[in-house]
Amino acid sequence: MPHDHAHAHLDPQSGDRRVSAAIWANALLTVAQIVGGILSGSLALVADALHNFSDMASLVIAFAARKIARRSADARMTFGYGRIEIVAALVNYTTLVVVGVYLVYEGAMRLVDPPEVAGWTVVILGGVALVVDSITALLTYSMQKHSTNIRALFLHNLSDALASVAVIVGGALILLYDLRWVDPAITIGIALYILYLALTEIGGPIRTLMLGSPPDMDCVAVIDAVRAVDGVDDVHHVHLWQMQEHEAALDCHVVLTDAGWWRIEAVKGAIKDLLRAEFGITHSSLEFESLHHAHRDAPLFGHGPVTGG
Repeated sequence: MPHDHAHAHLDPQSGDRRVSAAIWANALLTVAQIVGGILSGSLALVADALHNFSDMASLVIAFAARKIARRSADARMTFGYGRIEIVAALVNYTTLVVVGVYLVYEGAMRLVDPPEVAGWTVVILGGVALVVDSITALLTYSMQKHSTNIRALFLHNLSDALASVAVIVGGALILLYDLRWVDPAITIGIALYILYLALTEIGGPIRTLMLGSPPDMDCVAVIDAVRAVDGVDDVHHVHLWQMQEHEAALDCHVVLTDAGWWRIEAVKGAIKDLLRAEFGITHSSLEFESLHHAHRDAPLFGHGPVTGG
């Protein structure tokens, strides 16, 4: 549920230093793998490098977002700056999709005519990548327990470590048996895995930016709970969305009974307490209407046209 807020136990500066160290490690590894991949003729090594580069980009996004998200809301950004991470994540996942499709195409072309590949270079750089990916995963391991964003980075680096194992195996097979088709085959496998990660995770940022309701919150249950509050007759024009990754918000029109109308402040307090305690909704905007002057034929969701009471 969105009210299970995830906050790292590390102080912000310590967390920033860990993410910064992971960024530099992945940057150096990416450069080494690209150079090694070009010199050795290994497309699999280049594919793994691009995957590492995407993880480095994710780390940069997380690092910048950690900094910017601490800024308070102002006249320009009245909801605050937390959504910059979501926008950047969408850009990152879109780039991953493009990279994945390109690598599948290049791998398929090389399967037709496999080039010579320097197996030792592939094995050595694959081993270096495995060490760096493992270190990066360890740097973010304790942080990922309390942050959804950092957990995504941890899982990416863990998957990179597995991809590096595949690259090492491919290089060994080339050395032992001269199976040149293994390199482009592994490239396609890594690319398909990149596409799988991107396509399965891109829906979250899109849903949030589209002001969709929190995916792990039962919107109908929220409405039923508000309707059950003493003094409430009905609700309409309901908007339930995520202001930020872990911050759900609700605004709606609440129709009150005659008894509820006379104690409107008490009913409002009861609704807000319910939303906070049961659903973790700490931001709610409620517009109250008397039962005798409520909108007629108002839609339950959205802000469609209504007729006055």
